[in-house]
Amino acid sequence: MTHSEDHIAGLDLTDQAALGSGASFWTTKTIGTVPAIMLTDGPHGVRHQTGSATDHLGISGSEPATCFPPAVGLSQTWDPALVERIGQALGDESRALGVQVLLGPGVNIKRDPRCGRNFEYYSEDPLLSGALGAAWVRGVQSRGVGSSLKHFAANNAEHDRMRASSDVDLRTLREIYLRSFEIVVRQAGPWTVMCSYNRINGVYAAENAWLLTTVLRDEWGFDGVVVSDWGAVADRPTAVAAGLDLEMPTTGGISDAEVVRAVDAGTLDAAAVTRAAARVAGLAHRVTQTGTSATSFDIDAHHELAREAARRAIVLLKNDDDLLPLAPSPLAVIGGFAQEPRYQGGGSSHVNPTRLDIPLDEIGRLAGDHAVSYCPGTDTTAAAAAAESAETAIVFLGLTAEEESEGYDREHIDLPATQLDLLRAVVDVQPRTVVVLSHGGVVRLDAVADLAPAVLDGALLGQAGGGALADVLFGIANPSGRLAETVPLRLQDCPAYLNFPSESGHTVYGERMFVGYRWYDSREMPVTFPFGHGLSYTRFGYSDLELTTTGAGVAVRVTVTNTGDRPGREVVQAYAGLPGSRVGRPARWLAGFASATVEPGHRQTVEIPIDRTDLAYWSTDAGRWVVEAGEYAVSVGASSRDIRLTATVTLDGDEPTRPFTRESTLGELLADPVAAQTLLTVLGSASPFGATDSALGSNLLRMLESVPIGRVVGFSAGKVTREQLDELLASVNAQRS
Repeated sequence: MTHSEDHIAGLDLTDQAALGSGASFWTTKTIGTVPAIMLTDGPHGVRHQTGSATDHLGISGSEPATCFPPAVGLSQTWDPALVERIGQALGDESRALGVQVLLGPGVNIKRDPRCGRNFEYYSEDPLLSGALGAAWVRGVQSRGVGSSLKHFAANNAEHDRMRASSDVDLRTLREIYLRSFEIVVRQAGPWTVMCSYNRINGVYAAENAWLLTTVLRDEWGFDGVVVSDWGAVADRPTAVAAGLDLEMPTTGGISDAEVVRAVDAGTLDAAAVTRAAARVAGLAHRVTQTGTSATSFDIDAHHELAREAARRAIVLLKNDDDLLPLAPSPLAVIGGFAQEPRYQGGGSSHVNPTRLDIPLDEIGRLAGDHAVSYCPGTDTTAAAAAAESAETAIVFLGLTAEEESEGYDREHIDLPATQLDLLRAVVDVQPRTVVVLSHGGVVRLDAVADLAPAVLDGALLGQAGGGALADVLFGIANPSGRLAETVPLRLQDCPAYLNFPSESGHTVYGERMFVGYRWYDSREMPVTFPFGHGLSYTRFGYSDLELTTTGAGVAVRVTVTNTGDRPGREVVQAYAGLPGSRVGRPARWLAGFASATVEPGHRQTVEIPIDRTDLAYWSTDAGRWVVEAGEYAVSVGASSRDIRLTATVTLDGDEPTRPFTRESTLGELLADPVAAQTLLTVLGSASPFGATDSALGSNLLRMLESVPIGRVVGFSAGKVTREQLDELLASVNAQRS
């Protein structure tokens, strides 16, 4: 995107400052030749409010729009192509409703399952989040509608979200919390990025020049508009200097005047105001000139797309004795969510759907002439009696909208005790019991998994979820969803358990990059269901794993065979690890994924490209991504715990050579072949410390590994001088350079 100052030619400082804030809650200003544009909430539907009752918390109503599966459901498809198609549909609906920028996608990492807004985010993994977010952006923007990548960055809790500081080390920030944003910016070029409310290491995101300019623009090449989250700006002149372009919503001209005064006082460079104004003007001209003029959208076609996405999002967690799929038969449907479905989250993303599929009705249609009884589950005895008289019981469990929403976090991850009591009563009389789950954040499922022989996880499925669930229950669709986050045995096992939420305005990211499955798998901790898990009504075999190094990274090829009797889709996940890495790393991490739809008895070759960057770590010393030389283990499988095949590939590294100094330890020098040889040659076999292993009763070398080489002078009793040591280090560094 180009931001020619021609768009703002003739505008004085006052007008330029005015372009940098909203005219109303959802619109920008018309200034000179710069047209006003409308920005409104997404990401899983267009929440277009009209009239005077407008807000960003989902309190006031909005025009009907398709409610696609929220990110928590959409992520379980592991299907970027499908997400891109949904983005295209959202772009079409935005145009029809007069919206120029749709606020999404949210790609924040699910650091802790208690975050109240997790339903708006994709995953605990940055690669999966980035791939799906980039697809969403490509789809929306292909229709001439801008996206707004959010919430930038490290916005991983709702508690005290407008003040708290996310205190996180640079490597963790780069590898986990910025990585998904980087993927989307580099691969899809979003037209806007929304900065978050929170502070990052003490500095508000809206005022963080390192974040908004150094990283986002200078390093990643972002050339769009940085817009604030609604109400996120505490000091607009400071924010403009840092790289913020548009403050939303309107401040009634108050912050515009502050910007003008700051320029007049010499505390804000006028060029920063001009730059921001040119960016906003460039965006306004782009979205008003490149979009279609559609005034309607195909409601039926979009509902069918929502149903397709919901089917693909459903995860079959458990299916003992192939209880599913069901044949038409007498059924007992139990639980209030069967009649009043939970299909989206609460807050700013809340969509007014064009229609709503009711699970109970959809199940009844597919049950044919067989009786389908319904109990809301409020009377356990009546529910048990209905279950006992049916051939199969389907029990709907989950969380209400009040239990998880934008604006506050959960205090636990438990299902209501009354629901578990209901399930126990039903299973006691009906061994053929299927559980259907509806929830926006992870819930504890160990009791459910122990009780029920079959479990379907619907997360949140959008307006067509009822039909999608019926399709999967009766085998019209074969489930292929995969978990995008780990289901722990208990909340106390979560990596951020002791550092969530904020305390005294600070959230310490003490688990570092060990988030989600990186934590559980590296510690070999038992979990209820692992990251990437999902079953099928058929079965798949893996064979012929091949790894090939390429200029871009590693090409993975594997053969997937459908060994069952139904067509099905398999999500093949490639994980990488580097045993013996010199830096702290998880046992394995997701490095790529792809899917294959295979007929029974057939096989298909699946290719997964792994980019070198996805094998790298962020070097704080070098200030860049670094690939460590070594033999990488690449594993393919059906989850982070269901590894089918593993092979190794040797990669050359690109680590910078750090010169040795007096502060380098003996261990560091001895680990380097050149330095070790020189050191042993100069010092000889005699210890400069005047002691032997036997005299100390220990392994002397191990004991001295952490001693800086400069301390040798003091310990050597004059045998080694500083001049000799400096010559030795100079010789070693010369040979290594």
